Amino acid sequence: MNKLRILALFAVFLAGCSKPSEKIVVATAANVQYVMKEIQQEFEKESGKKIEIVVASSGKLTTQIREGAPFDVFVSADTKYPEEIFKNGGSDLKPEVYASGALVLWSKDIPETELKPEVLATDQVKKIAVPNPKTAPYGEAAVQALNALKLYEQTEKKLVYGESIAQTAQYITTGSVEAGFNALSIVLSPEMKGKGHYVLVDSTLYKPIQQAAILLKHSETSPKKASSEQFYQFLYSAKAKAIFKRYGYK
Repeated sequence: MNKLRILALFAVFLAGCSKPSEKIVVATAANVQYVMKEIQQEFEKESGKKIEIVVASSGKLTTQIREGAPFDVFVSADTKYPEEIFKNGGSDLKPEVYASGALVLWSKDIPETELKPEVLATDQVKKIAVPNPKTAPYGEAAVQALNALKLYEQTEKKLVYGESIAQTAQYITTGSVEAGFNALSIVLSPEMKGKGHYVLVDSTLYKPIQQAAILLKHSETSPKKASSEQFYQFLYSAKAKAIFKRYGYK
């Protein structure tokens, strides 16, 4: 009898554990991670619904989505990856651009007056942090800028690739590299305030970094379908736009 009761209780416990979380899971490109925390707070306060943020490079998140990761919304650092997901049937809605980002050159120790792309080719700089251009759009923009300035060949051997914007920021702020490329939104975040010096990279040196989001496909019976749509719409609201603007997005 005791064994039957224990088995019954265990079955109830398993049933409780298997209930899917009703949190909206937002796959978030690393350059958007700090701004997304503020958007999360505003949305949760306004809607009463909860969000879980998963941060990685856009390319890595796209791979996870292809492999069936249970994300509800994907906030990318470019338009290429969301468009790929849409073309492959991962969403019923075309992706929409929510902001345009800016590239910066950032250093822990080099003063702002000396922090110019040309310094990267000098002996003053031994290592340069760059987000992996194969998976991170800001890394792709950094390589474009170096090529446009005819500095790529002179600096190629100095490049240290971070898995994402976040890892690249870590290399820069810890002094593991003398300088590196990153997103303006990262250096403007409260978490990075006062950590070194930065200058904007001339935006004519790289392709515009238009960033898009996409609402991922849900079944009609999914308990998160309506709330995911609500959050997706919130991303394009006046409140969200004001937050993006504070972080240097256009």
